[in-house]
Amino acid sequence: MKEFARTERIGAELKRELAVLVRDEVKDPRLGDITIHEVRVTRDLAHAKVFFTCFPSDESATEQARLLNGRLAGFLRHALAQRVSLRTVPQLHFVFDESIGHGERLAALITRAVGSAESARPLDPDEER
Repeated sequence: MKEFARTERIGAELKRELAVLVRDEVKDPRLGDITIHEVRVTRDLAHAKVFFTCFPSDESATEQARLLNGRLAGFLRHALAQRVSLRTVPQLHFVFDESIGHGERLAALITRAVGSAESARPLDPDEER
């Protein structure tokens, strides 16, 4: 039995190559620091959904997605075709990955809850200070 499906292997390869392309080849000043998190390829290899985040702020995520899904998607697809050995390179669809923001909000809530629970705990007179 195979460890990974073919689509997962292709997605991992596309993720590696896209990360290098976005870092080295894309010179658009409107794009911030883009991080590619995952690439999910359909079974027929016609489409790939590329999940990304942008730093330092995620406020411009819709603008980043619009730029990436415009002409830049065609540029990146063409550059991928030159770098990977696939018969056809999937069409790229960029999606902002909100899981990082959700994780940060949950961590802040947990920290705040633990802090308020510590401060609300009654002091035990036998406990050393």
